[in-house]
Amino acid sequence: MTLALGPHDPVDLSAFGRDPWWLILIKAVAIFAFLVLTVLAAILIERKVMARMQHRYGPNRLGPFGVLQSLADGIKLALKEGITPAGVDKPVYLLAPIIATIPAFMAFAVIPFGPQVSVFGTWTPLQLTDLPVAVLYILAITSIGVYGIVLAGWSSGSTYPLLGGLRSTAQVISYEVAMGLSFAAVFLYAGTMATSGIVARQEGTWYVFLLLPSFVVYVVSMVGETNRAPFDLPEAEGELVGGFHTEYSSLKFAMFMLAEYVNMTTVSALATTLFLGGWHAPWPLNLWEGANTGWWPVVWFVGKVWCFLFAFIWLRTTLPRLRYDQFMRFGWQLLIPTALAWVLVAGAVQAWALAGHSTTVLAPVVSLLFTLAVLAVLVARHRRQKAPEPGPDPETFSLPFDPMAGGFPVPPMPGQYLSEPARRALPREADAKEASHG
Repeated sequence: MTLALGPHDPVDLSAFGRDPWWLILIKAVAIFAFLVLTVLAAILIERKVMARMQHRYGPNRLGPFGVLQSLADGIKLALKEGITPAGVDKPVYLLAPIIATIPAFMAFAVIPFGPQVSVFGTWTPLQLTDLPVAVLYILAITSIGVYGIVLAGWSSGSTYPLLGGLRSTAQVISYEVAMGLSFAAVFLYAGTMATSGIVARQEGTWYVFLLLPSFVVYVVSMVGETNRAPFDLPEAEGELVGGFHTEYSSLKFAMFMLAEYVNMTTVSALATTLFLGGWHAPWPLNLWEGANTGWWPVVWFVGKVWCFLFAFIWLRTTLPRLRYDQFMRFGWQLLIPTALAWVLVAGAVQAWALAGHSTTVLAPVVSLLFTLAVLAVLVARHRRQKAPEPGPDPETFSLPFDPMAGGFPVPPMPGQYLSEPARRALPREADAKEASHG
């Protein structure tokens, strides 16, 4: 049984809130089991795929082909002694992993896995519940999970975790703005914020074709939102040891890892729901009459989610980590203006449709042209930045900073040049300071 909606039909949520208590319990347990098993599989597959991409074997000792490695790691972390440093704010320190983990599971309550099916003779949607503002609920719940990271960094009583928590705060604020703007175009086209309604609106054409710029912005934002490479700045081991979870061990550390992978699954499921038709079968499988009925849609939905999870793994294996200033500049100077401009364009196209004009061809063409225009601007900007700029004469340019102020040589920033006398004096100054300290 499927739900087909026209472009202006109201969304019917009457099927939700009527399940008996035992069916609600079954759905909740099924979602929890799905997420836990997905995390175990994702960790193993990530290590296997990364190993193959880097010409290694990966886990191959525990179980056939190493399939029990994730389970063994989880048991090991659960049984290890938990060490609590003396300088932590203990109540907040212990509460932070819980705050990070619970919202990650709660966000999946409004994700639709499929249409209505019969479960022990009771017809029910393959979705725990739905709300008129379900997408905003997901955004709010995932934002609460970030408090766990921030509080973990603050309560650890250590410098590097604190810096990781501050980075996470700025990162989430920046990229949630772009993510929210990408949602706005979907709301304009779907006419609803209920996830089941958004999926029903995509029965004919997926929004990835009509709203390609929103899809690209969301995909980039979801990588930054989940602190995954190349945007894993809050836990950058090159600068912050381990970031916000440096002082955590045993089961508490495992909860942070669990929250990260569950959040990856949640944002992947949300991308599937908003842009890839949700549980609707892809072409050419949708030509089969029974592709979108019964339990088959669960297979299509899980397959799409795993495509995004593979993309997470691929990015981590191939791309280096960005500098923090590059990361923030990318969000504020590119993603947010692009998303805002696209909302205006999408609103104009939708207004044209509401006036009674056909947008069957117009919408995908405008979406593609806008994407190509943004790519052209990016290419032109990249070429302009790579063009060599004539610098000042090193012989006449005065020293703009003291390179030995911190006790060790500091290289000049872009646009700064050392004069030749200062360049010759640097080794002598270093030798003099070393002799004075000795």
